[in-house]
Amino acid sequence: MNSTRSSLQPLRTDLRTNLPTDLPTHLPPLGLIAGNGQLPLLVARGAKAAGRRVVAVGLRDQFDAALPALCDEFSQAGWLRMGKWIRLLRRAGVHEAVMVGGVSKRRMHDPLKLLRQIPDLRALWLWYRRLRHDRRNAAVLAAVADELANSGVTLMDSTTYIQEHLATLGVMGTVTPSAAQQADIAFGWPIISQVCELDVGQSIAVRDRDTIAVEAVEGTDAMIDRASTLCRSRGWTLLKTSSGNHDRRADVPTVGVATIERLAKAGGTCLALGVGRVILIEKPLVIAAANKLGVAVVGVA
Repeated sequence: MNSTRSSLQPLRTDLRTNLPTDLPTHLPPLGLIAGNGQLPLLVARGAKAAGRRVVAVGLRDQFDAALPALCDEFSQAGWLRMGKWIRLLRRAGVHEAVMVGGVSKRRMHDPLKLLRQIPDLRALWLWYRRLRHDRRNAAVLAAVADELANSGVTLMDSTTYIQEHLATLGVMGTVTPSAAQQADIAFGWPIISQVCELDVGQSIAVRDRDTIAVEAVEGTDAMIDRASTLCRSRGWTLLKTSSGNHDRRADVPTVGVATIERLAKAGGTCLALGVGRVILIEKPLVIAAANKLGVAVVGVA
């Protein structure tokens, strides 16, 4: 008989992760440089489902505790120990990698960071050559990507294996934005676009065509909390996206169930997201939470 798998024969799965265990093994391993949050978990699952072996380097004190079980190989390294990232990936035969999750900006601005995370010589040299005078997200990512490429590891688009979790055009749930909220989106979208182009932040809060709050280094969650103190009335809109030339190799904006819950508690009832530019962490769960809490989720082109 032909040795090709019958179309009726189910894939065997790992009972711990519910991921296929007998996909083709000819694909090269994928490196995963994992920071905080749930996004590295989604990428690991997506890559495994696509038949890639996942070799992960978890950034110390950042990665989710559930990540190691989803990977074929897992190691830890400090977020300033770039030389170690590269050695671990190259030793495992990795030539392509995804970097997701990031590092808390509060930790990056910690005055004791050099004691908590001693940088290696490669990181120090990169800082001296490229980042002494420009530490914006885009500059840091470009410098890291170039350093990895020079060592034989190419950073990929971080959304490659999670396309089904990206924001799509129009209303994504069962709650429709009101006429006032549609007007707020039309008013706020040029503003958030400029905020992103200036690399200030990725979110703003709007009500009655007035800007309530703009995200900066504190992040979206803290901005939502701040907006709730500035706008006591319910019904305001949160807009979140990235710039048109945003480097998708890392730091793609995300929202999750916790974002929806926080937004609803703070009085926000509409969430406008850039189509293809924002990741919904576990998208079905995010939409279900929004439907339950009466939050309209809208994709804006």
